Amino acid sequence: MSEPIQRIVATNGIRLNIAEHGDGPPVLLCHGFPESWYSWRHQLSALAAAGFRAIAPDMRGYGKSDRPEAIDQYTLFHLVGDMVGLLDALEVPSAVIVGHDWGAVVAWHAALLRPDRFHAVIGLSVPFRPRANARPTSLMPRTADSQFYQLYFQQPGVAEAELERDPRATVRSMLHAVSGDASGGGISMVPHGKGLLQAVETPSNLPRWLSESDVDFYASEFQRAGFAGGLNWYRNIDRNWELMAPFAGARIKVPALYVAGDRDLVVAFSGMDQLLANLRNFVPQIRDTLMLPGCGHWTQQERPDEVNAAMIEFLRSLPGRD
Repeated sequence: MSEPIQRIVATNGIRLNIAEHGDGPPVLLCHGFPESWYSWRHQLSALAAAGFRAIAPDMRGYGKSDRPEAIDQYTLFHLVGDMVGLLDALEVPSAVIVGHDWGAVVAWHAALLRPDRFHAVIGLSVPFRPRANARPTSLMPRTADSQFYQLYFQQPGVAEAELERDPRATVRSMLHAVSGDASGGGISMVPHGKGLLQAVETPSNLPRWLSESDVDFYASEFQRAGFAGGLNWYRNIDRNWELMAPFAGARIKVPALYVAGDRDLVVAFSGMDQLLANLRNFVPQIRDTLMLPGCGHWTQQERPDEVNAAMIEFLRSLPGRD
């Protein structure tokens, strides 16, 4: 099939670069950190071949999309607003929204806040998490010697200096470190005074699902755009918690699917086993929770065939829409 077509679309006061492929019912694909629209390269063609219109933006702060400087311009309300505005710009009344990693957080909340615009949701890696009773950063692991990686990301400029020193080495190491192919424990805790990547194994050979040309693409994007935009999503975790107070206890009421790898570091986070066991309490119309054996964090890249099959089966099961 032909390659996806990229173009710039004005939405929610900024410009987003999007990659599109196919015609038919729209499916909006939201990527996570540190990625781009390119993380959906296998899904764009598969969805188009199955009769869907696949739309994958570079999310706010990434790739060729705008990167506002102010940290407070990266809240969940901005990110969900970007997706609503994108549908408006494309003159799409309603779409299925799919997200991976941070993109899954956006997708779940888009379905929660605007079920009229997002009539079904697929989350990869990160499940819907109801609002906690305390500020999220106060619940993150920390010891005398180290801190959770999301706490390391909080101070502006610190993680940027490390990750931007060699974007290609950063991408290569991070994509391998939390994949199902890594032999270590991945990236979780960062020693005080040290960096995220210092304890990460540098792969001599890439896993079979990732090519050097894939790494080249990601590296060129971050070489140009830097990492600050993506890191600013993490710097709004507590602000998001404050803003979401009116929606505490609200449930996602549209059809949903959750897919993750059993070697994903997210699945191993504290309390995640209980959350997954009770996900139906918060997402009553969830159709299935699919765990992929041996798969790590990069769900749709590591296991494109299984993810594509699960997505297309779910999409075809939805009631027909005009």
